Amino acid sequence: QVQLVESGGGLVQAGDSLTLSCVVSGSISSLDGIGWYRVAPGRSRESVARFSILGDPIFTDDVRGRFAIFKDNTKNSVDLRMNNLKQEDTAVYYCNRHSGRLYPWGRGTQVTVSA
Repeated sequence: QVQLVESGGGLVQAGDSLTLSCVVSGSISSLDGIGWYRVAPGRSRESVARFSILGDPIFTDDVRGRFAIFKDNTKNSVDLRMNNLKQEDTAVYYCNRHSGRLYPWGRGTQVTVSA
């Protein structure tokens, strides 16, 4: 069974950077199918970053230009580099497939951005 473990969150100030890591254990065909989601207070889960079918990164408008997503095949992870963080980025961040049947959700990692 595939297991997803997110880490790297924390409390930071606006303008700071963080890198989140999603380590994937179990058998999956490709890390390209893994993307990042977030659940902000009072909001529903939204897709933040993922890879296109061609492997190109795709971002939601709110984070484009500030976030980067990349794969680390040595760690079997998909990482999310977040720069110039804003208070509205405060959320619990999760990783999972971006299409098809979802894997069991991990516990997520909390990112809190203060003014």
